[in-house]
Amino acid sequence: MKISELAEKTGLTAPTIRFYEKAGLLDARHVRRDEGNNYRDYYEEAVEHLLTIKEVQTAGFTLAEFKELDEVCNTGELVVQKATVYIRRKIDAVSEKIAELERVRAYLISKLAEVQEDQATDQRRLASGGAEPSS
Repeated sequence: MKISELAEKTGLTAPTIRFYEKAGLLDARHVRRDEGNNYRDYYEEAVEHLLTIKEVQTAGFTLAEFKELDEVCNTGELVVQKATVYIRRKIDAVSEKIAELERVRAYLISKLAEVQEDQATDQRRLASGGAEPSS
C-alpha cells in the first residue's frame, strides 16, 4: 500500500510515517522500496505496528523506549519476561511521576490557602477601618 493509504488507516500523517521509518521504527517487515522508482510499498503489518506505536506513546513510552522494546521482543528469546521488565519499569516511572505531581499539587494548595488567608486578613483590616493592606 502507498503512504497515503497507510496514513489514512493509522490516522498519522505521511511526514510522521516517514519520520518513524527514518528513526528505524519501520523496517523490512513493514516496508519495501521499489527498485525502479524508489517508491515505498507498505505491508499490512505496518498498520498494526504504527497503531502499536501510537498506543505505547499514549502509555508514556518514548520512541526510543519503544524501539528498544521492539528489538528485544523480536529476538524471540524470553519475550514475555523481557517485555514484563520494560512494562514494570514504566509503571515505576509513572508512579514516581504521580508522587511528584501530588507533591506539587499539595504545595500549590498550601500556597493558594496562604494567598486566600492573606486576602481575607486584608479585607477584615479594611472593614474594621484599619490601615491599607501592604502588597
